[in-house]
Amino acid sequence: MPISQMGLNKITDTADTICAISTAPGTGGIAVIRISGSQAIQCANRIWKGKQLEKANSHTAHLGYIINPETTEPIDQCVATVFHAPGTFTGEDIVELSVHGSQWIQQEIIRQLINGKQCRLAEPGEFTRRAFANGKIDLSQAEAVADVIASTTQASHRLAMSQMRGEYSNQIESLRNSLLELASLLELELDFSEEDVEFASREKLKQIANKTQQTIQQMTDTFTVGKAIKEGIPVAIIGEPNTGKSTLLNNIVGDNRAIVSDIPGTTRDTIEDTTIIHGIQYRFIDTAGLRNTSDVVESLGIERSINTLKKATVAIWLITAQTTQTQANQMAQIIEQNIHPDTKLIICINKTDINKTQTPPALNINKQYTTLPISALTGQGIDRLKSKLHELTINNNLPQPHMIVTNARHYEALCNANESIKNVLQGLEATLSGDFIAQDVRQTIHHLGEITGTITTPDILATIFSRFCIGK
Repeated sequence: MPISQMGLNKITDTADTICAISTAPGTGGIAVIRISGSQAIQCANRIWKGKQLEKANSHTAHLGYIINPETTEPIDQCVATVFHAPGTFTGEDIVELSVHGSQWIQQEIIRQLINGKQCRLAEPGEFTRRAFANGKIDLSQAEAVADVIASTTQASHRLAMSQMRGEYSNQIESLRNSLLELASLLELELDFSEEDVEFASREKLKQIANKTQQTIQQMTDTFTVGKAIKEGIPVAIIGEPNTGKSTLLNNIVGDNRAIVSDIPGTTRDTIEDTTIIHGIQYRFIDTAGLRNTSDVVESLGIERSINTLKKATVAIWLITAQTTQTQANQMAQIIEQNIHPDTKLIICINKTDINKTQTPPALNINKQYTTLPISALTGQGIDRLKSKLHELTINNNLPQPHMIVTNARHYEALCNANESIKNVLQGLEATLSGDFIAQDVRQTIHHLGEITGTITTPDILATIFSRFCIGK
């Protein structure tokens, strides 16, 4: 059932005025202290010397001083920006104090605000939580706020911004509207079942349900790429010892991240680093060389290498001119036994600066793969490798941002909605009574409502917003 206002108040006491430092911890040129609530302006005015903030127009900035109200001693010169409800982020009165970045100044101002008994320190994510509680944003937009803050690449930022602007929410709302139309037609069918009146044929109902199901399916299918864009696409670098895996990692990320040695078995654990390729973050994992060994520690590293291979989106298998047919087939067997069916495989013939052979030995492997000659040491072929990675994983064929799912909670809700709408289609095909079909339609609407927060619980909300930082 929809969350009640009482439920919201359990997680957000909107009667309180709250304050917090909204900029990142540490010392900088400027820090921003945010105050939100019915007493926000009065609270700020108590420690303010300058134009009376209570008389200030909304969305105006004013230069003045923050003072200790008991001693009138100035604490800092700052700019106070005033925002009047309801046209604010939280839907409440807000004052933002832009002060100098001294940590002492920041903490002293917070102390003075709290000492006035008019406000308290905000909880993690409470400003965004109030924006949701006051209807300024829905739940998926609230989650996107955290994603915008955490975005590290152009692609992840673009997705998060699209969701924060409500484009993703609009897509979900469009699906819900289609289902509401379907539900209303089914109810009309039930109301006039004994009369010779037809509001919509079963074929029309099937068309609506089919279109909705296809859109939901398209969105669930994007989760793998959406999650990869958000968190980084995992790429496993595998091969026998001394094939140049660590050198390749260092070359791609532009740093001596892994130890390079001629001694076989140097890498005993997985070593990971990231780099940006065409605006997408890739997580490269250098793994221990795969071979038979009696060394206990190296064996543990090899076990981790296999686990990395199982989870990778792309596997780069390094071989050299010295790789024998037997070694290649042994590696091919390990790969086929452990690689995920959807994982892309690139076979790189390394050390072409020393060995001019650019053709791998005949490989007894059923997995489809791409072959590229490279030199991890000199960088020859690395640009081609990066382009191939992008081609195999993204290739600029992304769906529109409002269709891409990046959140595991949303993915689960969409999967549940997909199952429910499939039940609707099966019911229509089997010419079941409209009341049975309507139950599945309502269930689909329910699952979509979980994404935007139309349907939720205080526990879910508390869990989501607890992951936010204080001040956001």
